[in-house]
Amino acid sequence: MNRSTFYIIVGFILSLSFFSSCGEKKRKDGRTDTPISGTIKFAADESFSPFIEEELQVYQYRYPQTHLLPVYTDDNAGMKMLLDLKVNLFFTSHGLQKGEDAILRGKGPIPSVFPVGYDGIALIINKSNLDSCITVNDVKRLLTGEVTKWNQLYPHSDKGAIEVVFDNKASATLHFVVDSILEGKNIKSQNIVAAKNSKSVIDYVHKTPNAIGVIGSNWLNDKRDTTNVTFKKDIRVMAISKADVATDYNSWQPYQAYLLDGRYPFVRTIYAIVADPHKALPWAFANFVAGPIGQKIIFKTGLLPYRANINIREVEVKQE
Repeated sequence: MNRSTFYIIVGFILSLSFFSSCGEKKRKDGRTDTPISGTIKFAADESFSPFIEEELQVYQYRYPQTHLLPVYTDDNAGMKMLLDLKVNLFFTSHGLQKGEDAILRGKGPIPSVFPVGYDGIALIINKSNLDSCITVNDVKRLLTGEVTKWNQLYPHSDKGAIEVVFDNKASATLHFVVDSILEGKNIKSQNIVAAKNSKSVIDYVHKTPNAIGVIGSNWLNDKRDTTNVTFKKDIRVMAISKADVATDYNSWQPYQAYLLDGRYPFVRTIYAIVADPHKALPWAFANFVAGPIGQKIIFKTGLLPYRANINIREVEVKQE
């Protein structure tokens, strides 16, 4: 008997002109960078470092006289660097608040906010844990401390107490959980572990059978698979359901197609916030990431580009 399996192929057509600024004047702040030359630092929430490294590699190859030095930090520290004008570009998962916009305008530069893509907030578990489907409601119960043991979610589980692992106490990932998943309520789980960064979350979950990690989905993709349909082999990615009971048929992992069509529930927007009075290298790099080449890079890293015409096709593959 033939069995039919449906795979989702995501394709896209990009159309956006690259915008940059030319010309250079002598500057009081000592900066000498232009859109295609010079050295600058910029800040980014650490959870976005995989796709940013890919963007940097291509941009600096195209413009070899540029040297962009990323500072990967937490969400609070990155925003403070921007507000203090220690950097003129910051990648994060939220736009500027009114007070932050006012601070920057008061110091001179008029800030610009570029949405550049989407990623998912993923839940990962140890490879030995076979209970990989969970509902949105149970995620909330877990984070608010109503659920503390695996057998409260899965009666047959022998994993004991649940350890919830985040990348950082002030990360954009944690802020998304509080603001969007818990709708402003505090996390009250009894067993919270704060790792140094996203890689540490993956390593911790890999070694800890009772752990559940919370990370950005761009850390999950196996780079050996150019189709972006394979996750890392050393952990298991949970599938999340909006239904009352999670099953294999109504639960979804953070693949690009499911970020796009809304089946995956935890999706956040990635922003580039620019406060560059000279419209030089920080401005140019942000526009590159938002432009056709930068958007294609985002797509290839397993995330969803912000500016793209997305086509989803179901392809039937017959297996004997």
